[in-house]
Amino acid sequence: MKKFLLAPLFLTAMLFSCKPTSPVTELTSFEQYPVYEGKDLGLTYSPGGSVFKLWSPTADAAKVHVYESALSGQPTISVDMTQGNQGVWEATIGENIKARYYTFQIQHKGQWLEEAVDPYAKAVGVNGKRAMVIELHKTNPQGWENDRKPALAAFNDIIIYELHVRDLSIHPDSGIKNKGKYLAFTETGAKSSEGEATGIDHIKDLGVTHVHLLPVYDFLSIDETKPELNKYNWGYDPQNYNVPEGSYSTDAAGPAMRIREFKQMVKAMHDNGLRVIMDVVYNHTGATENSNFNLLAPGYYYRQNADGSFSNASACGNETASDRPMMRKFIIESVLYWAKEYHIDGFRFDLMGIHDIETMNQVSEALHAVDPTIFIYGEGWTAGSSPLPDSLRALKANVLKLNKVAAFSDDIRDAIKGHVFTPTEKGFISGKPGLEESIKFGIVASTQHPQVNYDSVNYSKAPWAPEPYQTITYESCHDNHTLWDRIAVANPEASEADRIRMNKLAAAIVLTSQGVSFLHAGEEMLRTKNGVENSFESPDEINRFDWSRKAKYKDVYNYYKSLIALRKSHPAFRMSSTALIQKHLEFLDTKQSNLVAYRLKDNANGDSWKDILVALNGNATPQKLAIPPGDWTIAVNDKAVSEKGLGKATGGQMTVPGTSAVVMYK
Repeated sequence: MKKFLLAPLFLTAMLFSCKPTSPVTELTSFEQYPVYEGKDLGLTYSPGGSVFKLWSPTADAAKVHVYESALSGQPTISVDMTQGNQGVWEATIGENIKARYYTFQIQHKGQWLEEAVDPYAKAVGVNGKRAMVIELHKTNPQGWENDRKPALAAFNDIIIYELHVRDLSIHPDSGIKNKGKYLAFTETGAKSSEGEATGIDHIKDLGVTHVHLLPVYDFLSIDETKPELNKYNWGYDPQNYNVPEGSYSTDAAGPAMRIREFKQMVKAMHDNGLRVIMDVVYNHTGATENSNFNLLAPGYYYRQNADGSFSNASACGNETASDRPMMRKFIIESVLYWAKEYHIDGFRFDLMGIHDIETMNQVSEALHAVDPTIFIYGEGWTAGSSPLPDSLRALKANVLKLNKVAAFSDDIRDAIKGHVFTPTEKGFISGKPGLEESIKFGIVASTQHPQVNYDSVNYSKAPWAPEPYQTITYESCHDNHTLWDRIAVANPEASEADRIRMNKLAAAIVLTSQGVSFLHAGEEMLRTKNGVENSFESPDEINRFDWSRKAKYKDVYNYYKSLIALRKSHPAFRMSSTALIQKHLEFLDTKQSNLVAYRLKDNANGDSWKDILVALNGNATPQKLAIPPGDWTIAVNDKAVSEKGLGKATGGQMTVPGTSAVVMYK
């Protein structure tokens, strides 16, 4: 999949293998489709009989087929379904069909369409071609009923670590047995040949609070019958939304195995103090005309252009219609299922700007009724135009209308390192002037602050986050170059030592700014993808963690680790409201280009330090800075982080080293 974090200004990307599609013929009646109010679509199993329900209002007829095999053979049972109320077809099979497979099929306009998987399927066979009848409680690993997620006092305390399942463990030197699998997260004590902790021990030691997993539902692009090929994909091509991806299981052909091992992964992370976030892609499907949605309710689940063709705000051939009641219902029931059955702690919505505001607010209301600490965020943009008006979409500019939903800040991202789609462009960390107000905008987490000149912010000319936790503060993610590769591309003249300074400065900006901190996995050891910008289907050799870099760049790792510990120890860096930021965060008048400094004053947010001063110097040369009088203890400089102190600053003035952050307190 070709996959980007896109700002609304730069809609140039095409995603994975997008194919042209033919027009949808039904347009005018979608709003008149009946809405099913029950919560039992799909399969309701019992040993004495199974009930199947399918929503397909325009079907002429419908069948359920039962198979012995996941891929081959003829159905052993085929049952005609009976049309009921609210567009639902129903059938009952009065025998025990546990461990067998099933499909739905409809007749539409006199023609029988291809068989399709139940969109509500909770288990599937290999490659997700047929749903499976399963007893979910028997997939629970030992101790699952006692699984407890780590405590979370406030969303502002979150530090996210974005990770692909395979990348963590697949390297030959990871010291992990279950390479590339869910079970890799259950292995403690793993070490590289240099003796450095790897896997979950590494993440735990780093100190982040949440692990954001790139798509782990069943996706289309990997042939699960050929694990020996070691094919790689990010997984932004959804196939079966309510089932874990099989290629990350030790046995993709065992439908229960992928479920059990996924739960083992979640429990292992919880046991190690980590919460788990799922990257969800409800905005489009991997297939279009032959998707499960379209084969069972043609056209309904997708938006259309005026000419009847599939609209394409995802740049992948289709976009789902979250504003239609049954698609909205599906999304809400799906996230609730993951939260309840798999104990998921958060959801990151891919291209959230495709979804409508009302759906996102109903998602938030439903999830927070189950667990108020579930964190919800997404990309506040699309990859193309949509027929849904901007005023109704969950765009970054509309976060003010979203309830307890956060969005990524491309403002701070591109201010830190340069425009994301112009790899050679420099940013604040590499000395580009004129980005001071954009950095300040990021520091206050896109909220209203009297000292930010919004006219000079790179993209947003007004605050868009009502509260700081609704901004994801970051400088890199799985999309585009890694931070280390981007710095190299934009600064070919710089020495490795200077590029390391830039990397450290970027981390310091993210981890001392307000809002929710977000890190791309591996940046703490200068992760490289050998310059590959879009590694969505690159081999493991490009995407994997090279664990030798942890030992080689241990100084950088320790810098990240210590910054994270500093943030967690000092609530001044994670204030809980816009009002507190306005009261306690005061920018200094630096006058110099590419130098930003501010004070967190009066025991901000109950901090033990009375006053904290943060200075960020994007210039390659040292800069003199006038500071409030008093004796200041330096806790962060260009080399290290130490709350015990790295020196003193007195006399109302200090020198900020080139390309560095300084944090002081008194």
